[in-house]
Amino acid sequence: MRCASRQSAAALCGVLLGWAAGRCGLAAAEGADAEFRGAWLATVANIDWPSRPGLPSLQQQSELRALFDTARDLGLNAIVFQVRPAADALYASSLEPWSEYLTGAMGRPPAPFYDPLEFAVAEAHARGLQLHAWFNPYRVRHATAQGEAAANHASRAMPEAVRTYGKYLWFDPGEPAAVERTLAVMLDVVRRYDVDGVHIDDYFYPYPIKDAEGRRVEFPDDASYARAVAAGETLGRDDWRRQNVDRFVERMYRSVKEAKPRVLVGISPFGIWRPGHPEGVQGFDQHAELYADARRWLREGWVDYFSPQLYWKIDSPGQSFPRLLAWWDEQNVRGRRVWPGLYTSQVGNRELNDWPAEEIVRQIGVVRGRPGDVGHIHFSLKALHQNYGGIADALRDGPYARRAALPAAAP
Repeated sequence: MRCASRQSAAALCGVLLGWAAGRCGLAAAEGADAEFRGAWLATVANIDWPSRPGLPSLQQQSELRALFDTARDLGLNAIVFQVRPAADALYASSLEPWSEYLTGAMGRPPAPFYDPLEFAVAEAHARGLQLHAWFNPYRVRHATAQGEAAANHASRAMPEAVRTYGKYLWFDPGEPAAVERTLAVMLDVVRRYDVDGVHIDDYFYPYPIKDAEGRRVEFPDDASYARAVAAGETLGRDDWRRQNVDRFVERMYRSVKEAKPRVLVGISPFGIWRPGHPEGVQGFDQHAELYADARRWLREGWVDYFSPQLYWKIDSPGQSFPRLLAWWDEQNVRGRRVWPGLYTSQVGNRELNDWPAEEIVRQIGVVRGRPGDVGHIHFSLKALHQNYGGIADALRDGPYARRAALPAAAP
């Protein structure tokens, strides 16, 4: 317990130190609490922002300021802002079209014109918040998309690298042109914007779908795999797919560090690597289904921070939050930062077993009980902004009663 007489001074110190840490990605001064407190801000399907497509620019800006005010006032110190939901852009790009989630029509710029990412970086930094740019590397069109794709959208500009899978369009990770496009997009943002980090989540090869008879539908990459075999590839298709993703992750990390070393690289994969790891864990196998060898990326050190989406309760019998977190910590042989994702948007959702706010508070306590630098990311900022189930109140009165500065960047 900390003495109340120190609390206001510590809060002011945390704001100032958080601003400094947000600008350089380094640790705060000695004596301040260090904890990464982030929230994802999703733009796909207008989950968090803007509230609907096509709002006037001033209203978009007002909504974003209000979200950032919530983050600051609650004691967060980082926002993970989705800038590329589906081969589109929430910023001025010469490579990809304006997102329809922003303006209502793909390719249409905001009116009156402004650059949302430039605006978001400035507004975040003014509040002592880091701003991490969040990209979806492989999704080309979301099921909620409406209207015609812009001429420079990947679905029209490079259809040879795009595949239809269910209601979505995806880049084929086995197509070199798809990888080059995504890397070019990410590096363009790193070089042109004062972002503090880049981030990708759990979408690699798509989550599998089934046909009307309940049979698994294979991802349609026959052509790219055949070309790889003709060029000398000897791996079976599953291992080849994992190799494609591994190579992308490694190149992403090394390319960002070459372009701007201070920019942090984060990944938030599905929370289970494989069933049985650790013993007793059950659930979806991302290694086999998404061809995502997330354990390897952490063990190789191809990240600065790693945020497995631990979207289960502490007492979940087959997906124990504490046991999964401990297992991921054990894989962190290179001393990167492991800051888990929390399913905060489920607080108060009675359809999914009614997560109380206390569940998130307890999970933060579990995270804080580990050695070393601590942190976590909430999905998503809207839940905090709208105080789902009293979660913002519970955090403000509990684990966030004292502000925190950002931990040091990983070595």
